[in-house]
Amino acid sequence: MEELYNQLDFAVKPHYEKIISDILENGYSVVDDLLSPVTVNALRADLLEKYEDDLFKKAAIGNRLNEVIQTGIRGDFILWMDENVINTSHKFFFDRINDLASYLNRTCFLGIMRKEFHYAVYPEGKFYARHLDTFQNDDRRKLSIVCYLNEDDWQPEHGGELVLYLNGENGEIPKTIYPLPGRAVIFESRDIEHEVKPAKRERLSITGWLKTR
Repeated sequence: MEELYNQLDFAVKPHYEKIISDILENGYSVVDDLLSPVTVNALRADLLEKYEDDLFKKAAIGNRLNEVIQTGIRGDFILWMDENVINTSHKFFFDRINDLASYLNRTCFLGIMRKEFHYAVYPEGKFYARHLDTFQNDDRRKLSIVCYLNEDDWQPEHGGELVLYLNGENGEIPKTIYPLPGRAVIFESRDIEHEVKPAKRERLSITGWLKTR
């Protein structure tokens, strides 16, 4: 009876179906309306306030059990987000992420059980060299999600592009995605190598992962 009720209660969400279709076809999806402009502005303000309060730390490579700071590979500063801390902008963000994860589990049976997200600030000129979002000792990350919080006047010439390295029929295909404010990029953590190009001004984002078990 409960299973029947859940089926009757299910409503197709076209914006999530577009994400699913993109990932199945290409391994990634670019979404410009995952978060509302109000939420993006609130998250940007929250990030900048915490950054000015010196709460960020230099980002490392590796997972939390095996972190090493390598400035020649990665130059950003991060602050982990806590869903349980009372914060209006965080609530709007995690409500949307939880809704997306629930939809993916019901439609694609991805087995997403956990998530982790952090704020990220790339100072001018900093970058993140080509890498994969999974580790030899931890492959739980299923989908990577980046949400850009840059200022409204951000232009492509400001740099900071995300480059995804996709497998094509005739070899590797680099896909360049500009970090426009409010844009989100969702891609397969285990399969797609990527890098962040140097930016000509401070670059702001939320980065995280939907994880199994």
